Amino acid sequence: MTRTRLILLAAGGSAALLLGALAFQYLGGLPPCKLCYWQRYPHVAAVVIGALALAIQGRLLPLLGGLAALGTAGVGIYHTGVERGWWEGPSSCTSGSVTGLSTDDLMDQIMSAPLVRCDDIAWEMFGLSMASWNAIIAIGLALIWLAAARRSA
Repeated sequence: MTRTRLILLAAGGSAALLLGALAFQYLGGLPPCKLCYWQRYPHVAAVVIGALALAIQGRLLPLLGGLAALGTAGVGIYHTGVERGWWEGPSSCTSGSVTGLSTDDLMDQIMSAPLVRCDDIAWEMFGLSMASWNAIIAIGLALIWLAAARRSA
């Protein structure tokens, strides 16, 4: 496969994942949490890098595209761990402990809590959440970016 096709496939994959996330949000009524947004930013970067890489030869841009894909995969793995309770997420994104809180403190925590928690799984397929699927697909996209970088030599 040519460098151009690999770049189109990798950047197009990120664009498709972004469109899918937006469809879940606006058509499916599943608002994103903070970590969901964090997973989108590297995809946006990958799409921009893809457009630039089509115009500018060399290995640097495909390598940056691969780095962007690995970045969103990393956030997806982190988000999966938060969803599964393997580790805690950002305090602004998960439910905190209520042990030892006064009623006033508990009320403050409830009122300042985000509407969408990062530790809730809003949708899953075959036992994997959207964050998990994003991580898996993004690793594949990173491999495609690396193949494009190899074709750039």
